[in-house]
Amino acid sequence: MAKIKVLDFDEFPGLRHCSISENSGEDYYHKVLNKAFKKAYENNDKLVVDLDGTDAYASSFLDEAFGNLVYDFTLANAERLVVIVSNDEPHWIKMLEEKTYPQWEARRVNCEKVVVTEEHESWYRLINGELISNVWETP
Repeated sequence: MAKIKVLDFDEFPGLRHCSISENSGEDYYHKVLNKAFKKAYENNDKLVVDLDGTDAYASSFLDEAFGNLVYDFTLANAERLVVIVSNDEPHWIKMLEEKTYPQWEARRVNCEKVVVTEEHESWYRLINGELISNVWETP
């Protein structure tokens, strides 16, 4: 079981996109969460994401980071492999599981484009059961 902490990314997580905030959910997804989940997927292992210890969250940070995860790897895989921990604010877990996950799965199924506001290195996406690294979207 792999474990990552958002606190290791930054004590003060930002807003949704890189274009409006430093340490954004978009940035967290591309710098940390995508690669960590890819490893968990390859190993068929749980990825524990600890939300505790930061100053606070904007819901948009979490929505963007975990929404992109669902978009790139499917809802079924996110539900199967991700364990979100938040003893400080457990309502974030409920928001992600009940709102973010299904909304982003619908976006994925409907092939709605993801908004990217900064150039990112290639990231992984599951395509027909195969992990492929590419720059899927540009600003």
